[in-house]
Amino acid sequence: MTEVVFYARPGCPFCVMLRADLRRRKLPFREVNIWEDPEAAAAVRAVADGNETVPTVNVGERWMVNPSGKKVIAAVEEQAPELLPGN
Repeated sequence: MTEVVFYARPGCPFCVMLRADLRRRKLPFREVNIWEDPEAAAAVRAVADGNETVPTVNVGERWMVNPSGKKVIAAVEEQAPELLPGN
């Protein structure tokens, strides 16, 4: 089953805003701290031009660097609509 993976790091204000938006939308996601998980940090660098830019979100085959909540929802609608509230 596809899941929403939210890559973040402590102290990131953009992560705080996106996390709050996704929770408000009641979207389930798994959060990974890239400072505690070297493989996660490498995955983020691979999609963010070598940078550890967070938030980075993965939904199925879609990777998004610093996305809006609206873009995450659009990716979920395409890649994993069963995760949306009410489905």
